[in-house]
Amino acid sequence: MKVLVTGGAGYIGSHAAQRLLADGHSVVVVDNLSRGHARAVQRLREHARNGDRLGFQHLDIRATDTIETLIREHRIDTVMHFAALTYVGESVEKPLDYYENNTAGSLSLLRACERSWSHAHGGVRRFVFSSTAATYGEPPADRVPIREDCPQNPINPYGASKLMVERMLRDSVAAAARSGSDFAAACLRYFNVAGADHTGLIGEDHDPETHLIPIAIQAAMGKRPGMTIFGEDYPTSDGTCVRDYVHVEDLADAHVTVMQKMTTGTCVAYNLGIGRGYSVKEVIAAVERVTAKPIPVRIGQRRAGDPPVLFADPAKIRAELGWSASWTDLERIISTAWEWMRRNPEGYGR
Repeated sequence: MKVLVTGGAGYIGSHAAQRLLADGHSVVVVDNLSRGHARAVQRLREHARNGDRLGFQHLDIRATDTIETLIREHRIDTVMHFAALTYVGESVEKPLDYYENNTAGSLSLLRACERSWSHAHGGVRRFVFSSTAATYGEPPADRVPIREDCPQNPINPYGASKLMVERMLRDSVAAAARSGSDFAAACLRYFNVAGADHTGLIGEDHDPETHLIPIAIQAAMGKRPGMTIFGEDYPTSDGTCVRDYVHVEDLADAHVTVMQKMTTGTCVAYNLGIGRGYSVKEVIAAVERVTAKPIPVRIGQRRAGDPPVLFADPAKIRAELGWSASWTDLERIISTAWEWMRRNPEGYGR
């Protein structure tokens, strides 16, 4: 297949591009590099068996006409859409940035896909969307583990901006079916993404870093003076929040699995996770074991909007597509992040 990967210079998008190349697909990465890294794409090209199957365009997805031209010239038939702003706190402070980038940007991308249906090569027929568990908001305790039929009530602009895209996709698929066009979409909702490419070639590099595992590793490396646990009085086994951690290579595998098995005229949603949760204290203890280094920790106040327990019920994608996470051991997941950060202490460099 010929796949356009938006946000392909970012953390998850670069791992998806790597997997697509390994499977023999042709890939065009589009990224405005506001949060992504050109060096990630460069590394993929240098290490791919056929690096000429990887193209890169420094481009914003809101450039509808240029995206349409790119789809036509490269005869793109599939879009994997990762390009997004993803910081929950930032979305509360700058909501319009999130609606402009995530929602309006996705509208622009979908418009280019819609126009492509008149192209001689048939245009984009499959659209795999990187959604989020943030679309669920704070589900009641009796809805955890979370299934796909859990009500979607996002509590921040980030989750709301992604939910709007899910709705646009459902409506676009229905409209395409009525007009006789072949189009299918999938919304993949994932929880906490962790780890890195097991070869150490690419990995996670955010500025600022907000994810628990890389923050804990940075503290173990001495790159931070320590770290804060936000609340230890939750109704959990050790008083700290419990979350589902899915390995980034499993996510890439899930995207490819869904892409290969999409059915024309459908818009499906799947939760991606390992089906169990780990507490903040369990994660920190696991990082200490993997790195063999102590992590200075202080206890802070709870953060507003942090539910005690969130983890996925991945039964639907397992039953319908046969996919399940292969990385389920927390220390094994952390070890890939540790290896990446140990080899690349400055990430991709700045």
